[in-house]
Amino acid sequence: MPGRGRCPDCGSTELVEDSHYSQSQLVCSDCGCVVTEGVLTTTFSDEGNLREVTYSRSTGEDEQVSRSQQRGLRRVRDLCRVLQLPPTFEETAVAYYQQAYRHSGIRAARLQKKEVLVGCCVLITCRQHNWPLTMGAICTLLYADLDVFSSIYMQIVKLLGLDVPSLCLAELVKTYCSSFKLFQASPSVPAKYVEDKEKMLSRTLQLVELANETWLVTGRHPLPVITAATFLAWQSLQPADRLSCSLARFCKLANVDLPYPASSRLQELLAVLLRMAEQLAWLRVLRLDKRSVVKHIGDLLQHRHSLVRLAFRDGTAEVETRGKEPPAWGQGQREGEVGNNSLGLPQGKRPASPALLLPPCMLKPPKRICPAPPVSTVTGDENISDSEIEQYLRTPQEVRDFQRAQAARQAATSVPNPP
Repeated sequence: MPGRGRCPDCGSTELVEDSHYSQSQLVCSDCGCVVTEGVLTTTFSDEGNLREVTYSRSTGEDEQVSRSQQRGLRRVRDLCRVLQLPPTFEETAVAYYQQAYRHSGIRAARLQKKEVLVGCCVLITCRQHNWPLTMGAICTLLYADLDVFSSIYMQIVKLLGLDVPSLCLAELVKTYCSSFKLFQASPSVPAKYVEDKEKMLSRTLQLVELANETWLVTGRHPLPVITAATFLAWQSLQPADRLSCSLARFCKLANVDLPYPASSRLQELLAVLLRMAEQLAWLRVLRLDKRSVVKHIGDLLQHRHSLVRLAFRDGTAEVETRGKEPPAWGQGQREGEVGNNSLGLPQGKRPASPALLLPPCMLKPPKRICPAPPVSTVTGDENISDSEIEQYLRTPQEVRDFQRAQAARQAATSVPNPP
């Protein structure tokens, strides 16, 4: 501000009056330096004797906090209150923000990074206390980019040397499913679509565990998988009335957003359930598809450990063991020809090997774009410079011819033109 001088630290003229500890001060708005200080009165003996104490002698001298840091601390407290976190969480998040702000790289960072730092401190605190909170929820509240948030999150964890446990998937399922508006009848939700919360949560947890065992969760965002598992659990509890409901309509009834990859996760879960259904004799004869297999999810989940082992891991070993069994004593060659009838296959046909239990990224790798070969514009009629022609001379005869041609060219250029 003109007329009030300059800041002794940064030389800025942006000086503003600020009230700190009930005392009027002149503060630089750029760096936070206190340019002039007033006086304050203590509340003990000095006030009784009416003696003034300068700010430099008070306890506030060691508590100089920049405006940027003050704004960040307020944002941390506000975010904790919005998320309704316990007071101990708020204190821990504030302490992490103060520790991170002591580093010069954080103090000199852009405003966007400092805003993301607020969410990182709150997320680290929730993870350490096993509080179910996702990175996507924080990004939504702060209007932050997910990629930027994740990179700064990893940087802060490494910078502060913190031990942050991974998010418990079961707690995340319970928290996410609790937000679904399908547990009480309302004008927007028909009675046939209302479901008991405990039943739906129990079956959703089993489906998510199945997805985790079959590599459908590894390296992926958990919310699309949980959304697909919740939809299948909800359909399987009353399939007669709910099979006609689509995933998009289900999310609209539940008043939740439909994640973009949820449809793909749903198809992958149904494919796993179909592979498991092929191992049960009473389901094999029904020739199930991705629509009708939903009716038997309860039976499949009841025996999911053995069915997954048979469908993916031990199927090949079992087939090889059956093929190595010797024929029974006394059976002739003709009886041995039909020995494979127990597998339902004709003579000379081997059963198909079961699918390998691999992550989807290995079963269906992304297609890589092959770069087009560079188009050659060389036609062979280009002129060759004198500095490059020696590279094309191979035999002594060619060298002599080239020297003779050079001499003739020099002789022709040295002869003067006739008048």
